[in-house]
Amino acid sequence: MIVGLTGGIGSGKTTVTNFFSEFDTVAIYIADIEAKKLMVSSSIIKSKIINEFGEKAYLKNELNRSLLAEIVFKDKDKLAILNKIVHPEVKKHFQEFALQNKNKDYILYENAILFESKSNLFCNLIISVFVPLNERILRVTSRDNTTKEEVLKRINNQWLEDKKLLQSNYIIYNNSLDKTKSQANNIHNILTKKANMI
Repeated sequence: MIVGLTGGIGSGKTTVTNFFSEFDTVAIYIADIEAKKLMVSSSIIKSKIINEFGEKAYLKNELNRSLLAEIVFKDKDKLAILNKIVHPEVKKHFQEFALQNKNKDYILYENAILFESKSNLFCNLIISVFVPLNERILRVTSRDNTTKEEVLKRINNQWLEDKKLLQSNYIIYNNSLDKTKSQANNIHNILTKKANMI
C-alpha cells in the first residue's frame, strides 16, 4: 500500500514524516531528497538539465542549485520544464524502492508537489499536513532567512490548500507537536489495520 504525504511549504511535512519513521513497519521515501540525489547521480537528468539550462547548471560536477532556483521560481514555464526532466526519473526510482520494500505494511511517499506532479495517481491513500498560511510564511521566513515575497512566490507555484485537502483521505493539523504526533499515531494505526486486511 502506497500512502502519499503532502502539504504546502512550511506546513511541517518533515516533522510529520519523522513521527512516521518511528514505526519499523513503514518504509519512507522522501521525493525531494531523492530528486536532489538523482539530479547529481543520473546522467539522463544531468544531460537534459545542461541541454535546457546551460553548462552553468552544474559547477564542479555539483548542481548549481542557487542558479536553478533563481530561474525556475521566476518563470513557471522553466519550472514545468525542470519538473518534466526530473519527475519521470524520480518515479522510476520510487517504483524500485517500492519493490524492495513490499514486505512493509505500507510505504509513505512524501512529496511537496504530490498533486502537481500527478504522483497522487499511484497512491492508494493521501495524507495532507495543514497549517494556516500566515503561520507557514512565518515558519519559512525564519527557517530559510528569506522574505515574505520570496515565500509567497514559492507558495504560488503550488496548488491551493483547499484543492489538496479536498482530495486527501486524512488531514493532519500541525499546530502543536503533541497533537500532531497523536494524529500521526492514529492514522498509522488505521493504515496498519487496512494493510493487514489486504
